[in-house]
Order: sequence, then C-alpha cells, then structure tokens
Amino acid sequence: MLLCARVRRPAAGASPLRRSRPSPAPFTTTTTTDASSSSSPDPDGVAAEVATLLSNCSGNWKLAIAASDLPSRLSPAAVSSLLLRRASSSPRVDPRLLLDFFYWSRPRLGPSAPTPDAFAHLAVSLCAAGLFPQANGLLDQMIRAYPTPPLVLASVHRALSGSGHDRRPAVLDVLVDTYKKTGRVRDGAEVVLLMKDLGVAPSLRCCNALLKDLLRVDALDLLWKVRGFMKGAGISPDVYTYSTLIEAYCKVRDIDAAKKVLEEMRETGCSLNTVTYNILIGGLCRAGAVEEAFGFKKEMEDYGLVPDGFTYGAIINGLCKRGRPSQAKSLLDEMSCAGLTPNVVVYATLVDGFMREGNADEAFKIIKEMSAAGVQPNKIVYDNLIRGLCKLGQMGRAAKVLKEMVKIGHIADTVTFNHLIEGNLRQHNKEEAFVLLNEMRKDGISPNVYTYSILINGLCQIGESETAGGLLEQMAAEGIKPNAFVYAPLISGYCREGNFSLACEALRKMTSSNVRPDLYCYNSLIIGLSKVGKMEEAIKYYDQMLQEGLHPNEFTYDGLIHGYTMTGNIEKAEQLLHQMLNRLKPKDFIYAHLLEVYFKSDNLQKVSSILQSMLDRGVIPDNRLYGIVIHNLSRSGDMQAAFKVLPVMEKNGLVPDLHIYSSLISGLCKTGDVEKAVGLLDEMGKKGVEPSIVCYNALIDGLCKSDNISHARSIFNSILVKGLLPNCVTYTSLIDGYCKAGGIHDAIGVYNDMLAGGVTPDAFVYSVLTSGCSNSGDLQQALFIAEEMVLRGYASISSFNTLVHGFCKRGKLQETVKLLHVMMDKDIVPNALTVENIIKGLDEAGKLSEAHTIFVELQQKKVSQCDADHLSSLFADMISQGLVPLDVIHNMIQSHCKEGDLDKALMLHDVLVAKGALMGCTSYLALLDGLCRKSKLTEAFNLLKEMEKMGICPSEDQCMTLLNNLHSSGFIEEYNKVSDTMLCYKWLQKESKFCNSVGNSQEAVNAE
Repeated sequence: MLLCARVRRPAAGASPLRRSRPSPAPFTTTTTTDASSSSSPDPDGVAAEVATLLSNCSGNWKLAIAASDLPSRLSPAAVSSLLLRRASSSPRVDPRLLLDFFYWSRPRLGPSAPTPDAFAHLAVSLCAAGLFPQANGLLDQMIRAYPTPPLVLASVHRALSGSGHDRRPAVLDVLVDTYKKTGRVRDGAEVVLLMKDLGVAPSLRCCNALLKDLLRVDALDLLWKVRGFMKGAGISPDVYTYSTLIEAYCKVRDIDAAKKVLEEMRETGCSLNTVTYNILIGGLCRAGAVEEAFGFKKEMEDYGLVPDGFTYGAIINGLCKRGRPSQAKSLLDEMSCAGLTPNVVVYATLVDGFMREGNADEAFKIIKEMSAAGVQPNKIVYDNLIRGLCKLGQMGRAAKVLKEMVKIGHIADTVTFNHLIEGNLRQHNKEEAFVLLNEMRKDGISPNVYTYSILINGLCQIGESETAGGLLEQMAAEGIKPNAFVYAPLISGYCREGNFSLACEALRKMTSSNVRPDLYCYNSLIIGLSKVGKMEEAIKYYDQMLQEGLHPNEFTYDGLIHGYTMTGNIEKAEQLLHQMLNRLKPKDFIYAHLLEVYFKSDNLQKVSSILQSMLDRGVIPDNRLYGIVIHNLSRSGDMQAAFKVLPVMEKNGLVPDLHIYSSLISGLCKTGDVEKAVGLLDEMGKKGVEPSIVCYNALIDGLCKSDNISHARSIFNSILVKGLLPNCVTYTSLIDGYCKAGGIHDAIGVYNDMLAGGVTPDAFVYSVLTSGCSNSGDLQQALFIAEEMVLRGYASISSFNTLVHGFCKRGKLQETVKLLHVMMDKDIVPNALTVENIIKGLDEAGKLSEAHTIFVELQQKKVSQCDADHLSSLFADMISQGLVPLDVIHNMIQSHCKEGDLDKALMLHDVLVAKGALMGCTSYLALLDGLCRKSKLTEAFNLLKEMEKMGICPSEDQCMTLLNNLHSSGFIEEYNKVSDTMLCYKWLQKESKFCNSVGNSQEAVNAE
C-alpha cells in the first residue's frame, strides 16, 4: 500500500503512458552469465517485488512501477523468474497482468529474451485461464526467439508437468496453431510427431486442422505420418478427418484408397455428409472416372443427402474435361429441378467444354442461357470463347466477342490479346497479329514474354524465322527478358528452314544472356543438323548438351541414329543405339531407321537380331514396326516370310492394320498370286478392317496384269457401291488394263468416267492411253487423246512419238503425217526419236521404202520453213548416226530431185559422203539431171568426177536416158558437156552418142 501511496502523477503536459502494446523488437537468446549476475540485483527478489506491486496495484501498476526504482533493476532473468512463479506462490498474480508486464518490459530490456521455460509457463497459465488468443501471441514470440521445435515443445511439456491445470492439453493445440499461423506448417507437424515420446497429444480438432493445412501445402509425407500418430495416440477420426484423407488420396490419384476410406467410415459408423461425398466425386472427376462419380452421386442420394452446386459443378467439369459437354449440359435441367441455380463457374466450364470440342454454336447457346438465368458472363467466360474461336480460325467472330466483352465493362488484357494474336498467326495472318500488338500498346496494355513467345513461334511456323529473330531486339528494348520458351521455337524454326548458322547463333545468345538452353533447344539443333547429314556439328551440340548436365531422350537418339543411317554410317548408328539402351528404355520408333537400312542392304539377319533385341528388353514392336518388316518383305517378293510375321504379331496382342494388309495385298499382286490377295481382302472385312482405296488399287492392278480385266472391272464397280472414291491410280490401273487387252474404247470410257468423277489425270494416264492408241492404230482416238493432252498441259514429244511409231508400224502413212502435223501445229517440235520411230515403225510394217514419202510430204504441206529445216536437220543427224537405211535415203534424194528441191537432195548427198557411205548410181544421175536443169555445170562436173572416183559406172542406157532428157528439154549446152565427160570416162561409145543425136535430129525434122 505504501508503494501505491508514493506514486507520483505525471506533470501537466507530460505524455500519458500508452495503453497499446508497442511492436516488440526481435529477441536474442543470450543468457546472463554468473559473473554478470553477481553485480546485478537478485532476480528472484526483483521478481517478488514486481509480483507484490502487480498484485496490490493491478489497476495502475504502470504508474506505480514508474515511480519506483524497479525499472532500473529489471533484467531478463528477473522477468523470467516472475513468469516462472507458480500459481500457488504468494502473492498470486493474474496471468493477464503478467502478460501485460511482459510486453511492457520488452522495449526496456533490449533484445534479450526470457528463458523458454518462462515463455512456456506463462502460455500454460494463459490457456488455463481460457485466454487462448493471448497465449497464441505469446507463443508466437517464443518460437521467434527459439526457432527449434523440440526445444519449444520440451519447455511446454515441463510447464505442463508442474502446473496441475485441468486444461493443460489446450496449450498444445495453441502451440501447433501458432506454428501454422506463422507459415511453419511442417514445424507444427514435427511438434505433433514429437509429442509421441512425451506421452501427450493435441486434440482431434487440432489434428484435423493440421491435416488440412498439410494437404494445402502438399506436405503429404507429413500428413500420412500425422495420421499414423493419431492412430497411435488413440485419437479417433471424425468426418472431417476422413474427408481430408479422401481428398489427399484423390490428390495423388489413388482413387481406390480414397474409396477404402469411405468404406472405413461406414464400418466405424461415422456419419457421412455432403462434403465427404463432394470431395470424393471431385477427385473421381479430376481422375477421369466420371462414371464412378455418377455412381457415388446416386449413393449419396440413397443415403439421404442432397447433391449441391459443388456436386453438379464437379461432375460437369469432369464431363467437359473428358470431351462430353453435351452430357454435362443435360445436368443443368437436373440442377434446375433440384432448385439449384448454376453459378458463373458452371457456365464457364460448359462454354470451355464446347469450345474445346470445336462446337462454337453450342457454346453461344450457353451464353444465352446464362443471360436468361440472370448470370452475367465474366471475363473468364469471354476469354474462353475468344481462345476457342481463335483455335477454330473464326477470327471475325472472335473480334465481335471482344467488342461485346468491352461493351459490358470487361477490360481486355494481355491474356485476351495473346489469344487473338495466336489465332491470327495460326491463319498465317501476321499483318493482323502485329496490328493487335500495336493496339495493345496503344491501350496501355504491355505485352509480356508469353506474347512474344506466341509471335516468335507463330512466325517460325509460317517460315518467317528471320522476322521472328528480329523480335528479340524489341523485347530487349521493352525490358522483357526472353526465356527458353522464346528461344526454343526460334531455334527450331531456323533449323526447319535450313538456316543453321542463325540457329547456332540463337543458342549462343541464350547462354550469353544467362538463359539455360533446355533439351528441346538442343534437340531442335541436333535433329535438324542430322536430317541434312551434318553429323559432325550434330555431335558437337550433343556433347555440349551433356556438358550442360542435360540428359538426351529418345528423340535425341532418334535424330542422331536417323542421321547416321542416312549418311551410311551404320556402325555409328548402332553404337548410339547401344549407348541409348544403357541409359533409357527406348521407344519402338527408334528402331525404325535401322530396320529400313537393314532391309535396303538385304541384311535380314540384322533385322531379326534387332527385333529380338527389342523383345528381350521388353519393348514390344507396334504395328508401325511390324508394318515396316512386312512392307519390305512384300516389296522384295518374299511373301512366305511376310506372312510368317502375322502369328508373331498376334502373339504380342497386335492385330494387322490397314497398312499391313495393303502391303500384303500389294506384294501378292506383284508376285502374281491375285487369288490369295482377293481372299485377304475378304479377311479384312471379317476382322473389321475396312479396306482403303490403296488395297483396291493394288488388287485392280494385279488383276489387270494377270489379264483378268473383267474381275478388275467388277472390283472397281464394288468400290463405287461402297462409297469409296477411286483416285488417279485406280483409274490408271484400269485404263492400262484395257489398253493392254486391246480395248482402247473401254479405256477411253474409263478416262471419261475419271473426268466426270472430278479426278484430274496425270502424265502417266496419257502415257498409258497413247500406248493404247498406238497399239490399236485408232487414229480417231489418238487425235482425241492428243487434243486432251494439249488441253490439260500434258502434251509431250514422247507421247506423240509413241503414237507415231504405232501408226508407222501399221503402215498408216497418212495417219502418221496427220499426227505429225498436229504435233507441229501445237508447237511440239519433232526430235531425233520421232524420225527414228517413223523409220522403225515402217521397217516393222515392211514399208521402209516409203519413209521418204512422209518426210517429203511434211516438208511440202503446212509446215513452216523453221519446222521443215528442223526436220531436215534431224534427218541428216539420223543418217550420220547410221539410223536411216540407205535405200530410204536414195529414195528421198530422187524424190527431192524430181520435185526440184535440189538443196535438200544435195544435203542428203553431203551427209552420205561425209559418212563415207556409197550412194547409188540412180541417185547420182538424178542429182546430175537436177544440177544441169539448174545450169549448175560446175557442180555437175564435180559430181561426175566423184562418180568416176568412187568407181560408179552407169550403164549406157542410163547415160542415154539422162542425155536424151536434157536434150529434149532444151538443155543443149549441158547435154554436150555431160556427154563429152561420159565419153571421156568411157561410159558411152561415140557412135552411141552420135546415133542418138542424129536420131533425135531426124525426129525433130520429121516432126516439123
């Protein structure tokens, strides 16, 4: 009482003592040494004085203590001694006063903290008094000062042991709760697990809350341990415990374990509630087990529980994620009947579900239903619509949705613009993508790294990698640092375009910018370089990747193995395969390249070895690999070996697919076993494998080649009945069959059907038809095909040559000439093969002597001087190559002379002389006659000299015939000079010449 009486009131104007607690400074845990304590006041004595003051002056103790000398004698040890006083100690101090004094002393004692036992003792007292929030605050100070959970728990346990309070376990709950509130959930779990050795335990409520928080932070390892502790401590779980466990199992997709927990709840008589079922239904839906979710929904209804909005929302979300939005939509009616109104999340899920399956119309119907139900679409709904429309390429519709979104007050952000930019780039509309980028900036919306990633990837996809590379500088100017997701598509794009120098430069930029290249970046370079056979560079980046600590995957090895097999380095490819086998389990496609190479080199032993190696390693070849084996065996004609693969496939649980059947049918047809191929087609139908047009094409081609054109036509008709569309190969096979069977009219009929069916013929179709027309000699059809070829741009010299040869072979000279005229009218200039075909054809027809008729007629009828000269030049080349028989040349020389075309005749003569071939006497005389008639006496004398030199001696009758023709035609001078030369060469007797001349003169007189 004396102390209270001596308290001085503060002077006027002095600041009153604050009632609010100041923010305490952090504690240190330095303890007072014996040396220092010897010079300090007795801590217990000071504690006793403070306790008396607090007890006597509880209402105004701060004024009382401020008026005393106690503040100067306070120490951490004295505070600790005060807090450690037992409840039975005299005088007794209310724990609230002790807590107030503790906070009051904090700023006055500096950073040193009371002992952990002092903290624990007061916390226990506060909990005993039901002051749990205050205890929570104190324990928060304690665990900050003493961060080690075992030390804290040990102090609390000691405080509990000597307190005698009935509610002592409550402090354990508060302690765990304090750890959780300060973000140290794992430490809270550690404290609970340490309680096992101390023989104490928190309450069920505390454990449930801890389990929930451990689930929230994904600390499932500790969650299972805490659950184990609860079992050991005899803490019986309730519905909340079980619900958390079910949610935990669902989170790790262990649905069976989650269902077992539900079964345990039933067995223990624990009441199930809607929350429990909702957690399980939600987990099932996330795991894709929607049908089971429906089953538990029915079960909860049978149990008397009513599904709520969460129940329906979870199932609707599960159905939409599984691509079943239509079924999900049907639940809206069920919700309505149950008096439930779908919220915006449910509607957003349905919109997203329909957009993901490409059903924009149904998504817009959902929007209308939302509005009718009074639910306003939020920005997420609009973003889902825009994203889906962009993926569908409906950019105009997406732009309208954007306008509507802005109109009702939603603000387009970076996410919205990213969708639109990506959509335009998918449509190869880079201009609009950049317009949107500028519009973003104009609206004050900053593009982010994902925006640039979309732009760079989109530009690279449309072959504009260099433009994409320029965006890196723009990013740097805007302070946006590119990441691996930006560089990866850029490197891939450069490689795809073959610009490896820029790809390598991009990788260097990454490393210099402290952006670590990922496996995808290296794979793009390695695979790209391997595809073009640059194996040294590919291996260099492979080694660099290993140095970076990245591990190659199956795609890395596949690229390298493909590169080495392509460049012929099989040994290196095999080494890489073995290296891969030591590091990871390979995918079956890795083996495909080696199998193809071994087949090409006919190394069937290696093929067998690699397949066995796969099986030994547990890699079951799929249909693709077996397809490679069967295809190559069938292509090589080893059908017996190909069919032996089928039982092996079936043993591994595989069924032959369309590709395998196609290979077998094609192989059988090529080896002539068409009957077995037809049987295989029937087998396909029985096994549910629908034959493709490829199978029918092989079968039709095989039947045509085996001269069974009627069966081939029957198969063709069956294709049409089944609704399959014949392609160019189908029609070509049938046309070829008819042509080879001599049915050119049927072939033309199929050709017309082909055009009517909208199938465009290719060059090979016309090649087949021209061969057919050539073999049949049908000029009308040949001219039709010739016109068709010209019309469709497939006219070629080779096709016309085929027709020319066919008509010549049949001796149809006029038809041949007509075809040649058509050729040159269409600017298709004959070549050496044309001339050769004419000669060969006429030779086969036994009409070789008439070859000159064709060439002469061509040079006279409707042929331009350019074409005529070209044809003559070609013919001369043919003669020089020895491809034209001499009698044909002689006939042509004589024909040219007769028609007065001396230049062409002399050209043929010159070609024969240059070739060293001997020209016939008749041809020489024809040339002489022609030269004389042209008054080319010098050339005539040279020709006579040539005849004499070559030993060609015409008969007297031949000489007289020539001379008489010259004389009678009035070429007297020429007559005299030629006759003198003939007399000189002794081809004529003087008397003969004289008699002939006199006779001729007498005839002239008589005539007069």
